[in-house]
Amino acid sequence: MKLIKELGLEGTEKILDLGCGDGTLTIKLAELLPEGNVVGIDASQGMIDTALPKTMRNAKFLLMDINDLDFEEEFDIVFSNATLQWVKHHQNMLKNVYLAFRKGGRIRFNFAGDGNCSHFFIVIREAMSMNEFATHFAEFEWPWYMPSVDEYSKLIKASEFKDARVWGENAGRYFPDEKAMIRWLNQPSLVPFLAHLPITKKDAFRMFVVKRMIEETKQNDGRCFETFRRINLAAIK
Repeated sequence: MKLIKELGLEGTEKILDLGCGDGTLTIKLAELLPEGNVVGIDASQGMIDTALPKTMRNAKFLLMDINDLDFEEEFDIVFSNATLQWVKHHQNMLKNVYLAFRKGGRIRFNFAGDGNCSHFFIVIREAMSMNEFATHFAEFEWPWYMPSVDEYSKLIKASEFKDARVWGENAGRYFPDEKAMIRWLNQPSLVPFLAHLPITKKDAFRMFVVKRMIEETKQNDGRCFETFRRINLAAIK
């Protein structure tokens, strides 16, 4: 909601929401656009199925991979929250986003950056290297792109965007208890790793990660702490 407030919407804009998920923020945007509209896209059929019942007069949802953007000068704003770490090739993505803008259009992105999930990454790499599981990850490709501020600043400078600002954000999170942290592990953190394991080994892998994460993150007051780092981008065409 802080990101949405920063947009300073006038109510007439046409917005593209990249990685809309279940559509919650897409609808929040639509409610601020009495004379505008918003299109939410997501590559997950499950997410789009959840979002579709929320469709409004000025809000619609499309099943589309961000890498396959093919809009041309349709939008005033392209918005994305906590999604673009799943996009591996940002140079290509930024070119497609640039084409999707009208002249003077704006982007406002927030996604995971370098230093994110430091406990989880230690634990998951430990699990992947165990003899019981290692062979299943021999050809595993790391699913996220989480750059540093300097790295992403250089990438933006090489693009066609103007007045670009890139900054980092420390968004460390305390989960209220073990159950809350485990829910976060189950969806979405463990999903790309469990997909590489046979069904006979999924439970053992998950249980190991859960146990180690509790050991690594649990505080004296019962909460579990994980580091979250964000990259922020604001720019215009």
